[in-house]
Amino acid sequence: MELAHSLLLNEEAYNQLGEFQKAEFIFEWLQFLEKLLPVTSRADIRENQKKLVEQLTSLLNNSPGPPTRRLVAKNLAVLYSTGDTFSVYQTIDKCNELIRSKDDSPSYLPTKLAAVVCLGYLYKKLGRILGNSFTDTVGNVLKAMKNAESQGRYEIMLSLQNILNGLGAAAIPCHRDIYKAARSCLTDRSMAVRCAAAKCLLELQNEAVFMWSTDLDSVVTLCFKSFEGSNYDVRLAVSKLLGTVLARALTSKQITASTRHNFRRICLEEVMELLGTGFLRGSCGFLRASGDMLKGTSSVSRDVRVGVTQAYVVFVSTLGAQWLERNFSAFLSHILDLVSPSHPKAIQSQMDAIGCRRCVSFILRATVGGLLGEKAQIAAAKEICQAIWKLKKVVDAAISDSNLETRISTTDVTASQHVLVCALQELGSLIQGLGTTAGPLLQDSSTGVLEAVISVILHPSISVRLTAAWCLRCIAVALPSYVSLLLDRCIERLSALKTSPEAITGYSFAVAALLGAVKYCPLGIPHGKGKVIMTVAEDLLCSASQNSRISLQRTQAGWLLISALMTLGPAVVQHHLPRMLLLWKCIFPSSPKDLEIEKTRGDSFTWQVTLEGRAGALCAIKSFVSHCAGLLTDEVVQRLLPPLPSAVDLLTQLSSIYKSYGNSLKTPSTVYRHKLYELLAVLPPKTYEGSFSAVLKELVADLTVPDSQIDASTFLLPPLCHENDLLLLGPLLQETDHRFIEEQLLLGNSIAGGSLEYDPYSVYEKVAKGDSVPKPLPPVLSVISAATRLFGVIFSHVAESHRLQVLEQLLNSIKQTKGSRQQIVHLNVVSAFSISLKHLANCKGNLGPEEVRRSALTLVMGALESNNPLLRCAAAECLARLAQVVSDSAFTAGLAQVSFDKLKSARDVVSRTGHSLALGCLYRYLGGIGSTQHLNACVGILYTLSQDSTSPDVQAWALHSLSLVVDLAGPLYHVHVEPTLSLVLMLLLTVPPAYAEVHQSLGRCLNALITTLGPELQGSSTSVSALRTSCLLGCAVMQDNPDCLVQAQAISCLQQLHMFAPRHVNLSSLVSCLCVNLCSSYLLLRRAVVACLRQLVQREAAEVSEYAVALVKESREDFTPDVNIREIGLEGALLGLLDKELDQRLCQDIKEILTHMLTSMAVEKLSFWLKLCKDVLAASADFNTVASVDTTQEEEAAKADDASVLTSDLDERFHPFSNPRWSTRVFAAECVCKIISQCENAGSAHFDVTLAQERKQRDSRDDFLVLHLADLIRMAFMAATDHSDQLRLSGLQTLQIVVRKFAAVPEPEFPGHVILEQYQANVGAALRPAFAPETPPDVTAKACQVCSAWIASGVVSDLNDLRRVHQLLVSSLIKVQAGKEAQSQQYNESTSTMEILAVLKAWAEVYIVAVEKQKNPSDAHSHCLKVANSAEESYRDVTSSAGGLLDLVQADLGTLSKLWLAALQDFALLTLPSEYASQLPTEGGTFYTAETIENARPHYYNSWALILYATALWLTSTGFIVVDPDEGLTNLSRPVTPTTMCQDSSTRPLVKSPEDVNTDRFHLLLGISVEFLCSPRSDAAMENIIACLHALQALFDVPWPRSKIGGDQELGVELLNVLHRLILTRESPDIQLAALEVVQLILFAAQEHVKEKRRSAEVDDGAAEKETLPEFGEGKDTGGLVPGKSLVFATLELCVCILVRQLPQLNPKLTCSPAVQSGKHLLLSEDGSRLVAAALVILSDVPAICSPEGSISVLPTILYLIIGVLKETAVKLQDGRLPLTVAASLQALKGLLSSPMARAEKSRTAWTDLLRSALVTVLDCWDQIDGLLQERDEVSLLTAITVFVMSASPEVTTIECLQKRCIEKFKITLDSKDPLVQYKCYQLLHSIFQLPNKTVSYPYIHSLAPSIVRKLQETEKAKPENAAELQVIQEGIKVITALTATAEEKHRAHLVACLLPLLISFLLDENALVSATNSAKNLHEFALQNLMQIGPQYSSVFKKLMASSPTMKARLESAVKGNQESMKVKTAKHAKNPGKSSSIQLKTNFL
Repeated sequence: MELAHSLLLNEEAYNQLGEFQKAEFIFEWLQFLEKLLPVTSRADIRENQKKLVEQLTSLLNNSPGPPTRRLVAKNLAVLYSTGDTFSVYQTIDKCNELIRSKDDSPSYLPTKLAAVVCLGYLYKKLGRILGNSFTDTVGNVLKAMKNAESQGRYEIMLSLQNILNGLGAAAIPCHRDIYKAARSCLTDRSMAVRCAAAKCLLELQNEAVFMWSTDLDSVVTLCFKSFEGSNYDVRLAVSKLLGTVLARALTSKQITASTRHNFRRICLEEVMELLGTGFLRGSCGFLRASGDMLKGTSSVSRDVRVGVTQAYVVFVSTLGAQWLERNFSAFLSHILDLVSPSHPKAIQSQMDAIGCRRCVSFILRATVGGLLGEKAQIAAAKEICQAIWKLKKVVDAAISDSNLETRISTTDVTASQHVLVCALQELGSLIQGLGTTAGPLLQDSSTGVLEAVISVILHPSISVRLTAAWCLRCIAVALPSYVSLLLDRCIERLSALKTSPEAITGYSFAVAALLGAVKYCPLGIPHGKGKVIMTVAEDLLCSASQNSRISLQRTQAGWLLISALMTLGPAVVQHHLPRMLLLWKCIFPSSPKDLEIEKTRGDSFTWQVTLEGRAGALCAIKSFVSHCAGLLTDEVVQRLLPPLPSAVDLLTQLSSIYKSYGNSLKTPSTVYRHKLYELLAVLPPKTYEGSFSAVLKELVADLTVPDSQIDASTFLLPPLCHENDLLLLGPLLQETDHRFIEEQLLLGNSIAGGSLEYDPYSVYEKVAKGDSVPKPLPPVLSVISAATRLFGVIFSHVAESHRLQVLEQLLNSIKQTKGSRQQIVHLNVVSAFSISLKHLANCKGNLGPEEVRRSALTLVMGALESNNPLLRCAAAECLARLAQVVSDSAFTAGLAQVSFDKLKSARDVVSRTGHSLALGCLYRYLGGIGSTQHLNACVGILYTLSQDSTSPDVQAWALHSLSLVVDLAGPLYHVHVEPTLSLVLMLLLTVPPAYAEVHQSLGRCLNALITTLGPELQGSSTSVSALRTSCLLGCAVMQDNPDCLVQAQAISCLQQLHMFAPRHVNLSSLVSCLCVNLCSSYLLLRRAVVACLRQLVQREAAEVSEYAVALVKESREDFTPDVNIREIGLEGALLGLLDKELDQRLCQDIKEILTHMLTSMAVEKLSFWLKLCKDVLAASADFNTVASVDTTQEEEAAKADDASVLTSDLDERFHPFSNPRWSTRVFAAECVCKIISQCENAGSAHFDVTLAQERKQRDSRDDFLVLHLADLIRMAFMAATDHSDQLRLSGLQTLQIVVRKFAAVPEPEFPGHVILEQYQANVGAALRPAFAPETPPDVTAKACQVCSAWIASGVVSDLNDLRRVHQLLVSSLIKVQAGKEAQSQQYNESTSTMEILAVLKAWAEVYIVAVEKQKNPSDAHSHCLKVANSAEESYRDVTSSAGGLLDLVQADLGTLSKLWLAALQDFALLTLPSEYASQLPTEGGTFYTAETIENARPHYYNSWALILYATALWLTSTGFIVVDPDEGLTNLSRPVTPTTMCQDSSTRPLVKSPEDVNTDRFHLLLGISVEFLCSPRSDAAMENIIACLHALQALFDVPWPRSKIGGDQELGVELLNVLHRLILTRESPDIQLAALEVVQLILFAAQEHVKEKRRSAEVDDGAAEKETLPEFGEGKDTGGLVPGKSLVFATLELCVCILVRQLPQLNPKLTCSPAVQSGKHLLLSEDGSRLVAAALVILSDVPAICSPEGSISVLPTILYLIIGVLKETAVKLQDGRLPLTVAASLQALKGLLSSPMARAEKSRTAWTDLLRSALVTVLDCWDQIDGLLQERDEVSLLTAITVFVMSASPEVTTIECLQKRCIEKFKITLDSKDPLVQYKCYQLLHSIFQLPNKTVSYPYIHSLAPSIVRKLQETEKAKPENAAELQVIQEGIKVITALTATAEEKHRAHLVACLLPLLISFLLDENALVSATNSAKNLHEFALQNLMQIGPQYSSVFKKLMASSPTMKARLESAVKGNQESMKVKTAKHAKNPGKSSSIQLKTNFL
């Protein structure tokens, strides 16, 4: 194929190829040429033009296929437009000649068609350059059309469209001729020709004025005719033509002179009249009122009506949204008039009426719902309301007029019903779409929306009453705050108007619909409403028999209410279950005998009431089973069962009852049947086994002797067919934008589709996916679908013998019926059987013996050859299921054989299509095709069938089947891939484009082949690359196909290719194709585009985005996407599409695409993304009355401008998004949050102003989030103050994130302030509306979070500024204090729980922060301001604000603390296990009610932790001292404390003592914490765990709780065990550290307790009998510790756990293993070090809580661990610091050594032994390190030795052997080469020498002092080189000086005599001083100072020495002199220069 890539055709290569490869080669070359020509230089083209033209024109004679001829034409046109045009006339003549040719043979046809196409493209590209030659061409082409077949007519129409396009106005002379030709084609029998003609006329009307002026009427009539018998594509094309022409007629200004005399401007009424005529009378013309029309029998064919409906939508869309806004009232009245009584023809039968209503609803939905923004939609809703009021008046007048003469007949009243139904439906849909944005509309009393809807609930027509109820439901879903109000109102009217039949049904419908809405309102309704409704329902049922006039209505209403009540779910229903079960039991006769007696009594009316009631009861139970599965316990099921046999008995008697009492029972009995079937289908089959045979009998009768003669295939079968197979059946079964109206064409002429009035019970059910209103089918049909479903269930559960009888009976009944009736029976039976196979397959059941299989096979095979294609599809699926159930390979092979044989012999289309599909489906559920033999046979037959060009149907089915086979064969198919691919390509290149279904099947084949090849497509071998090229070629052919669904296939194939071989797919051309089709009118094409984009942006978001923008900039004429990519990029275009698109799945995909693009590109294109989001959010600002920004800022001009932008109506041009919907705005707000989190991951510069500005200056392309802070705040503000509640929540969420992320960012221009401070007015203004009384609780709860985040962030330090936000929290607190009783009854009680807890949590957070800030102001300061320079002033602010913040909270603390405690009590009750449920207070807790306990739980789980922490802080701040005086009596509204919970009031003490209250509180807090920490759920938030641990810390910070836990050892142990487990399960260092702090406090408490006991014992016993004192502390007298009971043991366990986790080497078990032997040191992380240090601190405290004996038993462990840590972590650090762990272990050692136990007489000896061993260990540790000396830190070990020497009792260290070893170590270290080590060594010796205990210090002095002096003397020769060495010398001098001071008198002189010469030797003379190094100078000064101190101290020795050595004396004198001079110089300098410190004075001293 590479050879095809050249400018001229490579004829050598071409001629060597076979026939088919030539076609491929040519296509590849033409494709390459198409890309090459536009970029080739003009000179090159001219050079090769002649040859190229020859090659291209010669191709015309080669009978090219459709795609090839189109490419030849395009290339010729481009060639002439870029090269020379002189030879173009020859080409045109040649084409004309080819067209004139008389050769009519089929083989010559492609050449003729190619010539036609060629002409079209030449004129399109070259246009007027071609002069007048076009008249001949057009004449010639039109002449050829007269005897052309359909392909010819099709191509000629498209060619003429191109010619018109190219010539523009120049073609006027030919317009009439073309118009005539196109008219005839518009009603052609070929649908493709009709579409082409519509396109041609659409092009023509651009210039042909007569089409929308003089000939307008005939164009309109023509379009109506074209709709007759049309398919979906024709309706789309013709409606586009019709709508556009009419819009043009309405808006045209220019009228040419020739037509002026007989033309008048047409007005809107006339245009509407024209369309209305088509809608109401169809295509039979305006005046030709034929006979049947006068008789009123003919009915408008549905396709015309649907076509006209689409034309209405096109007409309005063309005129645009603004036009619709201006003319809405005229438009609305016209549209509603279509179903008004003034046109009785349109609504003469119910079926027609339903069809017309659907069309009207569709027009309104597509225009009002699709085009208008929210503002305009609200205006439209007001108009619709006006219309409802008008109709209401008419009805009222009619009903109230008692004068019979003038009284309008009731038929008129009911005729107006259809207008009302349409108006109400649209009003409901509009409001539901607007959501909470519709709030102002409903509050507007002048419109009276609710009044209008409620007023028509009493309309005489049942369908109006139902639709009004539905409309209320929509309002309730949109505005949840109205649900309770509306329910109350309807229940009140229902009770008041008990005697009016209309009121009873109307209001019960309304209540049921509202109950159905509750599940869409997360805030719910008050629990008590259920009770009210149940009571009303019971009342209706009980009073039904009192008044026969309304007994029917009362019965229906009662059961309807109960059924709807069930949708509220188990929580509500369980309270009413007993009453409902009683009603259920009573409605059926209790025995068969009673049923017999019933039959003999009564008349048709009583039976009607009875059946209605029983059907209602069945429905209620079904609703119960579906919605309350949780309540279906065995006991309840047992109570449900008794009436069932009786219900089935009645079913069997129905026919006889129906015979006895006449026709009026027909519908009630059908409804009863339907409801019983539905109930049985949802119950477990086991429950009614006894009735199987009776029910089956009835089912068989229903299926085989149906009441209706209606073909139900279109609603029965599609669910039974496989979704892939449905694609074969054309667009009607696929999802389209017009599904809602197209459905009626699908359902055949006898039924229009479902409607609410067919089943009132559907008013509370969930709507099916994609519907806006429930559409239940008429009872006759719904009973059949219920019967097929139930048959499926029962058949799969009956015995196998029974199955055979049933199947035979079914087969017989099919044989016995004839004609159309037979088809209906066949269809019902196959549907039922198919469902039963599905059930059998699901439960892995077996079908039965051979006979059953045979009957089943006969049944299915019959259906495979049915005339109904849907039935064939279903039969093929059924066959696949049969193979699955039997699962026997021989049986399956037999099935395949049957189809093979049939296909070989049959010639008719029906059996060939059916059996070919059967082959494809057969292995679908058997895990794929496994036999190559079967595969080869299938492929052979399907190849043959797919080339049968006589029947496109056979081709389409065979190719579809082939695609299934490819999928099922998987890798087995590899051998066939090449031939199949060639076949697919050949067909793609030759099948005419009119056969779209064949092309679609080819697309599926290609897709399956690409999937089969998979990743192999990346390969580079020639065979693979050939396959890949073929795949790409196939995609290219399909992309050029005119059919949109084929283009969709092409896109999904390219998507697959891109997944497997991304490098080989040309991304830029793919993206261009996607952008063009982004707004296609075909839903499936849009879905394919979006799915493909979704895949592309996951890998290459940036490239896709760049290509899209680049393509628009090139702006080729054929690339005009409907979306403005140039301005707002692909991302903006997608956001715009998201706003307009109504398909849910598409919207979801678009959101995913945008999210992927955002995550990969938001940081790079930050400004762009933020602007996009801002544009979307700002678009809402003109619609909202935005809360004004606080006045304090309004003075700033800039801010004032800002605010005005919010309210000014922005210019259309600058605003890419006009009025986006609220859901789009919510998405934009979510995007802002995602952008912030992306920036957070991207780097710190996004949150640092200074850094961001620096980097921006360096590179202006850089962009940082912090520079857009104003925009972020602005967007959050706009969203938070919107009308839409969802948007407000998103806005508050955004605001919270902004506050949290930017709180600590400093403001560089105002040091000491943060950047957010300037936005406090905006934040306040955004929060204030959320606290308004009518705000929903979820918004208020969110706002509380933001408030607390804002106050806690520390942004605002001025208390007056804080007060604004603080005030909002105070107002909420006041609301909370009002308690449960004051809560509004609008929502469920759990919402007030949510709001209250949110408020308490917010206060808790603020209080916690205030306390923390006050505890450590400096820490708080660093938390909120990271500013170094002006620390002092801001530090002052912060401390004041921390105190101030606490003062703010202090005022309300009294109230808060009570509320917090109450909330914690509630939480404690809610966390009790279920077995304690009986002990819970019956009326609920303080903040929750008993009924809503489940809904309240999550809210408590959300907020308890912070409340717990705050309560603990409060209790500790009061030190547990304050107790409320009335605490024992009142605790908020009710005293529920854990202790009083289960006590009887008589035993409860009246007032508790403070001690009791405190104990209760303590146990409440501790209990909650332990319960939570015991088993925090894996998803428990880290914050909760940490808050809980902090609360415990706070609790044990004060003495009283410590005394509780200290005194209760079991409690302490339990707590330690819980903490141990927490440390084991949570890795987070924060959690572990917090836990260790708690452990430390527990230990401290125990220590206090032990001390206290010892002290009191001493006091009690007196000092005399000291010996007999009992031992306190653990281990008593034995020293034994009991695991599980011992606090010490628990503590040790926990510490070991921490230590071993951080330092596995400590574990003795591990140390033996080779893994740890390496002796290498691991440096711990900072967190690790902190943990180890904390554990060591705890360890050193342990002995204090032991008795002396106990301490002996734990000491070895503790020493082992402490010294182990020392050993393992003593590693040198660069800067000579001690590692944190070493410091901690030394500290711990010191603590241990100085422990009183070491000196207590009982334990002293043992301790001494152990401590000596420890010292030996440390010393050994030193010796171990032979080779590893460089790693171990000698300083740490020396320090350890020093600690021993200094802190232990002398007997430990003074043993000679130990002492010698210690001194030895010091000696070694003194000789160290490292000055740092020497320095540390001197320091340590310094402290040892100064020890008061002489026995300890003297040996060291004797051994080491001489060597120190010696070392110092050596320095005389070698002066110090650097600071470190200098330090060593200075330290040495200090040691000797100190030694001198401590020495005894007699030795002192000797020491001074050593010291002085040393010091004097360090002095330098003047000359040397100048040139000396820094360290030498410093040494000189140091020596001089020391001399000056020592001289006077020991003057006698000094003088003696000076006298004896004159050189020394001279040296000293000169040094002293020099020093004095330099002092003088310094003071003089100081006088001249008054110092830098007073810089400010300097500036003022200039004068």
